Amino acid sequence: MSVLRVAFAVAILSTPLRRWFVGHGLLWLYLVASSFALALVLVPLVRAYARWRGVLDQPSARKVHDVPTPLLGGAAVYAAFAITVLLNFNFSRELKGVALGAALVVAVGILDDLIDLPAWTKLLGQLGAAAIAMAYGATLTVIPHGVPGSGLLNVVVTALWMLTVTNAVQFLDGMDGLAAGTGVITAIFFSVVALQTGQPYLMFLSASLVGACAGFLPYNLRPGGATIFLGDSGAAFIGFTLAGLAVMGVWAENDPVVALLTPTLILAVPLFDIAFVGIVRVVTGRVHSLHEWLAYTGKDHLHHRFEQLGFTKTQTVFLIYFLCGTLGISAMLLNGAQAREAVLILVQAACVLAIVAVLEGVGRGRAG
Repeated sequence: MSVLRVAFAVAILSTPLRRWFVGHGLLWLYLVASSFALALVLVPLVRAYARWRGVLDQPSARKVHDVPTPLLGGAAVYAAFAITVLLNFNFSRELKGVALGAALVVAVGILDDLIDLPAWTKLLGQLGAAAIAMAYGATLTVIPHGVPGSGLLNVVVTALWMLTVTNAVQFLDGMDGLAAGTGVITAIFFSVVALQTGQPYLMFLSASLVGACAGFLPYNLRPGGATIFLGDSGAAFIGFTLAGLAVMGVWAENDPVVALLTPTLILAVPLFDIAFVGIVRVVTGRVHSLHEWLAYTGKDHLHHRFEQLGFTKTQTVFLIYFLCGTLGISAMLLNGAQAREAVLILVQAACVLAIVAVLEGVGRGRAG
């Protein structure tokens, strides 16, 4: 089987096949296939290394797996994405910044998998990655230039966005296939909306992320349980890259509200989870400071609550996939929508999240 995977990757990466895809207007499909094939080959290599070095995630009360499982899968996902991008793209200035920032996030994540870094160290690493991306021009412009201090305010908003999305995806990495599958779905919607808004460059970048995450899933979402985990490096990389895609994109030319809401809806599920859990932890007195919030670990996230409602792990993962898909479709519908239509779309999204909040509340009651 490993020989077939290598042969598949070699065939996909061959110049004649690439020319065929490009000649038929299917570069996006080629990019998905390339990063998918690379991930299929690289993940078993990383898994073997993690087993050899003893880089294993040990079972515990707050985790859902029962046997020691290799980490570092995120290194393979990052490598598959990076190689695909290097072979097929001329780097824009913003992409250079996001790529360098992602490399730092992955490095910090690998260190965390190896030696269990303090929460503050990981946060500083993520902040440094965001600073690198912003230094290369990847900055939101949600505050109009005419507003005093708009430059600094946009830097602060961008940093908060990058940190929030990165950690939101990390927090979802608690069940087999959840973070990687969410990465596939959200990247698909970023790709579609980029096509809608005339941004083929971002569509192709998103397609590369789709393939890299999808190539990891056969080893992580499978009968009998995962044979490798993303680790902090993988979940953080997916989150940071999705945040970077949102920052680099122009999601509405003359409507700043739609421009802001489009990526927010695509990422609504992980964003809702980190916000809802954070608020509940503060209100219930479980955390009293930022340091406590960063260090707090518990089975109180969206996937944990759904499992407490009686869903199996697989059912929980696919339910969250469907939620991501539903809100991603809402983001697609925002493109070109009139004011009244946009309001209805937002109301619909709010209703979906309200249902999730109710289900979380029920799950919390049963856990208590």
